[in-house]
Amino acid sequence: MDRSKITEMNAPPANPTLMFTGQEVVATLVELGVTHVIWIPDSATGLWEADLEAAPSLELLRVCREGEAWPLAAGLALGGKNPFVVMQTTGLFESGDALRNIVFDLQIPVFGLIGVRNWLYPDSPDTARRFTQPIMDAWQLGAVWIESPDDKPRLLEHVKKAMATDQPGIVLMAEGKG
Repeated sequence: MDRSKITEMNAPPANPTLMFTGQEVVATLVELGVTHVIWIPDSATGLWEADLEAAPSLELLRVCREGEAWPLAAGLALGGKNPFVVMQTTGLFESGDALRNIVFDLQIPVFGLIGVRNWLYPDSPDTARRFTQPIMDAWQLGAVWIESPDDKPRLLEHVKKAMATDQPGIVLMAEGKG
């Protein structure tokens, strides 16, 4: 294996951007009426942990595998709660069958934010970066992108609209090195 590819894959983006602070994420989730955050944090979203844990109206639930997140969200939704899933793209890929089953077979709308590893590093050979959009297109989930701080309002807007129309609401958040 070419070791330069590994170094290149893990190099920081040319213009690293912090999309959300923990406080911004908490404020958005609280405004959406989220009751539970189901997650496996990554290098970007993990920075939100202290703020999520400190939010009195949010319960933070950690799963062992991402494939557990969507069924847990569905069960909470059926129980009258308002869950929100946070994971990275590799977790999205791993949990795809569970997400497909929840959204299409059981027709339970779920909501979440997916950190897209290495999206801010355009020359990254990371296949997680390469396959995200084609997979989202294949699943027909109508996800929206947050690629810069100017796009941050899309999280609230998209998930609010999805909740109001009883549709799944997935937001893809560009990340740097992951």
